Amino acid sequence: MYSILLGLYSGAVSIWNYQTKTEEKSFTFTDYPVRSAKFIARENWVVAASDDKYIRIYSYDEARKMGAFKEHNDFIRSLAVHPSLPYVVSASDDKALKLWTWRDCWAWCKTVEGHSHYVMQVAFNPKDRATTFASASYDGTLNIWDVYNSTPKFTLYGHLQGVSCVDYFISNDKLYLLSGSDDYTAKVWDYHSRNYVQTLEGHGKSVTAVCGHPELPIIITASLDTTVKIWDVLTYRYFIP
Repeated sequence: MYSILLGLYSGAVSIWNYQTKTEEKSFTFTDYPVRSAKFIARENWVVAASDDKYIRIYSYDEARKMGAFKEHNDFIRSLAVHPSLPYVVSASDDKALKLWTWRDCWAWCKTVEGHSHYVMQVAFNPKDRATTFASASYDGTLNIWDVYNSTPKFTLYGHLQGVSCVDYFISNDKLYLLSGSDDYTAKVWDYHSRNYVQTLEGHGKSVTAVCGHPELPIIITASLDTTVKIWDVLTYRYFIP
């Protein structure tokens, strides 16, 4: 499967083959913008969240709607799917995160609260059986949670303005966090020591997306300055074309 999933402002979700550069399928989920869409590949599903505050699930093989529910009180900014367990976490402008399980027909498990502003993004720990996840908020913090608890395990401080994105990555078998902020920087955090290792400076506007490559020793950041930068994970210098 060589696919990219897009959630669109039109309310549609589109699946593209990145080898052939062609659209394979498209589903109209809603009339509202879709802010987050994720594959649940082991079930052949797509889960998407939109500005009407609904989460919807489709089977992408059968083009069939599997379910829809509305539990947040404001826009849903982000969804994260656990790498092996039957969990999805949603993050919203209502300052809350909600945990769902599809094992029991998409039952709601719990709501966790701890941020004082919009929750912009959520990401699960990529280790297969780990039960922790991270959230980024416009209150300037990163919270680390466990699916079995309703309060944060710990909170990371370091950005000067709101944090808009977060992701995990592994380098040399060591776990790190990445965050991007309205302070125009991204930060690399040592997950176990809970300290930031490096500040990545070079963007001219808010950093809106961060990720670590799963195989290559690089970090990728994207910004409202219309640039995408690729950073060496060892030297933390970005590649200048």
